Amino acid sequence: MCGIIGYIGDRKACDVIVSGLKRLEYRGYDSVGVVTENGGTLHIRKGAGKIGELEKKLGLSELPGTRGIGHTRWATHGIPDDTNAHPHTDCTGRIALVHNGIIENYLELKEELLKRGHIFKSDTDTEVIAHLIEEELKTAANFEEALRRALNRLKGSFALGIIYSGDGEHLYFVRNESPLVLGIGKGEMFAASDVPAFLPYTNRAVFIDDGEYVILSKEGYIVKDFRTGEVREKDVHTIEWSLKMAEKQGYPHFMLKEIHEQPKAVKEAIYGNAEGIADIAEEIAGYDKIFIVAMGTSYHAAIAGKYLFQRLARKVPVVEEASEFRYEAEGLLDENTLVIAITQSGETADTLAAIKLAKRNGAKTLSIVNVVGSMATRISDLVLYTHAGPEIGVAATKTYTTQLTVLAMLAIALARHLGTADEQLLNALEKRLYELPDLIAEALKHEENLKELAEALRDRKDFFYIGRGISVATALEGALKLKEISYIHAEGLSAGELKHGPLALIEDSVPVVAVAPSGRTFDKIVSNIEEAKARKGFIISLGDNDELMKISDVFIRMPEVDELLSPILYVVPLQLLAYHLAVLRGNDPDKPRNLAKSVTVE
Repeated sequence: MCGIIGYIGDRKACDVIVSGLKRLEYRGYDSVGVVTENGGTLHIRKGAGKIGELEKKLGLSELPGTRGIGHTRWATHGIPDDTNAHPHTDCTGRIALVHNGIIENYLELKEELLKRGHIFKSDTDTEVIAHLIEEELKTAANFEEALRRALNRLKGSFALGIIYSGDGEHLYFVRNESPLVLGIGKGEMFAASDVPAFLPYTNRAVFIDDGEYVILSKEGYIVKDFRTGEVREKDVHTIEWSLKMAEKQGYPHFMLKEIHEQPKAVKEAIYGNAEGIADIAEEIAGYDKIFIVAMGTSYHAAIAGKYLFQRLARKVPVVEEASEFRYEAEGLLDENTLVIAITQSGETADTLAAIKLAKRNGAKTLSIVNVVGSMATRISDLVLYTHAGPEIGVAATKTYTTQLTVLAMLAIALARHLGTADEQLLNALEKRLYELPDLIAEALKHEENLKELAEALRDRKDFFYIGRGISVATALEGALKLKEISYIHAEGLSAGELKHGPLALIEDSVPVVAVAPSGRTFDKIVSNIEEAKARKGFIISLGDNDELMKISDVFIRMPEVDELLSPILYVVPLQLLAYHLAVLRGNDPDKPRNLAKSVTVE
């Protein structure tokens, strides 16, 4: 969850590191720290809080030297305070490191090191690594050997940045089940958890794989297997994202910018996959045993994908949260199984574990991913990119609508290949799909009305989001958006479930948001709305049928679209409502409490 960055070159290292940490803050913002080396001395400043508060307070931009590492934290072991902030050092103060991940055997190692006389200053699992390297250095031939020995004693997930005052020419970085990417400059090198950290300086990147460590110098890099010490050859990728794409461009928050980028993002997803989608469909057409695995917002996309596959391709996928799939799917996977994994970052720990499990059991794997070169793209048999561009806001918006777009395109192509749906229907859906960017732009015009609605609802304690059929996915995602950034309790559910329990919670003025596009489920959800209205619920409906106006307190008229494509469109007003409620309640929607963008630890 944390963000790490390192720089070595001729620039003032602290400036590069602080700039990068600001771009990585979506990965965690409990605390911040920077260490640089100058004249054989390590200079460390760190503390609890956000980088905007600490940059001047700690004097982060005053640190001397042209090599260093930095960290922005999402706490796992140890509360967010000054002591637990990274970097952490050994007893000598010559080794400092930053860490993203969890060391599972740290207590065992810490007990051993305490017996050997090591003194610990923090409650983190991370600090044990610095002391372990220090201990190995007592008998190792050099620092690299000591590092390798220490790494092979660690269990868990870790991306590490390490600086050693006794080696003024290098930085060291490690990846094992936590993301790490190098930035290749001219006479300077970068390493970070994610590409945006170094985009102002270079768009040439090398993605590091699990079990590898990097020796970084001004002139270049060497990548080795930390188990064998063998050198690994790596490909250099050119990142198409521009720095401008990763900045706010006048919007008050990244989330709002990314909501408004959805017409363009969906267009990119369509045209980016138009040529290759039929080939992917043909390759997966023979699989009848299909699992779709994902977490969070991507899981809601998976639910919509299930409806699309069933209705169009006559395939019946099992949708599982990736965290549970790993424990339930053993024995069900074989060479006749297709596992579709959906992950924005391509680095989600549970989803990666699900892909690896599938591959170990001979299953075919297809990943739907936004980040080019991420781990999911490198270990999957097939990949479809969403082409959404960088998403900095923690709450997913444009990456969700592009995931839905790719799933719709895949279901249409699969149905066409299998002949399971009327060609006239498929053509009509395809035509409407290409019109979606304009329809989303039209839906965005509701923003002022939604802002007024947010003002009226800012003090409500509970919300219910309901849908039928494929709109259940939209209800779930709308509720999630509200929860994660406004901190209002929200429940998303199938409208048919109301009378089986949740209806007991509907009382005077409780907001009930009904996702009600025209289609096969429309009459049923109208009945469910009436049930909620009879209990004095405050009805907010989204739809294209005037009948909703008569039974709703607030009616948000949506452009007409086939209900199978409606999730791509109907989630947009719900994103805006959540955003404006968060802002009105004084929250930062880009940095919701307790959350980080990419869940890279289990």
